[in-house]
Amino acid sequence: MQELVGTLAQHRTLDDEGLRMLLETEDGTLLQELHERARGVAEERFGKKVYLRALIEWSNVCRNDCLYCGIRKSNGAHRRYSLTQDEILQCCEKAWAQGIRTFVLQGGENPPAARGLTGTVAAIREAWPEAAITLSLGELPDETFRRLKTAGADRYLLRHETASPVHYAKLHPAGMRLETRLQCIRTLKELGFQTGMGMMVGSPFQTTEELIRDLRLIERIRPEMAGIGPFIPAKGTPFATHPAGSADKTLRLYSILRLMFPSLLIPATTALSTLLEGGRRAGILAGANVIMPNFTPPEHRADYALYEGKSSDDPQTIEQELSAIGYGISPSRGDYQA
Repeated sequence: MQELVGTLAQHRTLDDEGLRMLLETEDGTLLQELHERARGVAEERFGKKVYLRALIEWSNVCRNDCLYCGIRKSNGAHRRYSLTQDEILQCCEKAWAQGIRTFVLQGGENPPAARGLTGTVAAIREAWPEAAITLSLGELPDETFRRLKTAGADRYLLRHETASPVHYAKLHPAGMRLETRLQCIRTLKELGFQTGMGMMVGSPFQTTEELIRDLRLIERIRPEMAGIGPFIPAKGTPFATHPAGSADKTLRLYSILRLMFPSLLIPATTALSTLLEGGRRAGILAGANVIMPNFTPPEHRADYALYEGKSSDDPQTIEQELSAIGYGISPSRGDYQA
């Protein structure tokens, strides 16, 4: 088994059995080698620098009833809100003043509201022409994607959640289809977005085979970003009592993806930090290279509860954490470079 990591690093892929071994092994020495090799590749590509993205959770209104999500349509536990354009611009201004050069607008899936964000995206682009604008707004009509791109958006994150149609159906209500989501991802790439995919690790009913299918899907589509975090149960959902996913397996996937795709933008996700103390540091040391501090107005953060106990730290705290492991913050907007 010791040659697996070297083979993955050299050829940027493994057969399914090799991936299974890396995902399931209890060999601590092998895992240490996996993380160290991934960290070395990340440092060769990016130095000991991490990109910051300012996360702005602009709305928790969502038309979907995904069984795992805390802001699902049927969950009445949260007050619904949507930020105004002025409020969003104020968030961007605070982030820019702290040296962050990428703004991420994230919200529930709400196509009419997303279409209405076109003016806000254009206003951000006008006010901060050197900034990168990332959107994460779910599945939208092609024309809305096109309008958002024309308005100035650079990137779009749409996690596929699982590459198995059968598993997808267990996590989503009737009427939602994996193929619809994948077609959106293909459209985003065709429109020129830097595009992100990703999955939940340890979501209900997930198997190792399904994680391998996820990796193969990412191999085929070749996104520029991969947003991956452990499943964390949320109140008011059918999976509220389901056990959380594995931080360890999440870290393994960061390292595997870094070796498969050396230039990939991989966030050390908030979900990982929520589940694991020191999760951000662990993620960076496993090959991740992005962190997203939360710039949502404090009065709304509790309402954007995708899962329980979501962590949130400011850039200064993140900088201190990174400094403790010999890393710093990159001043650039951190575009994907093949």
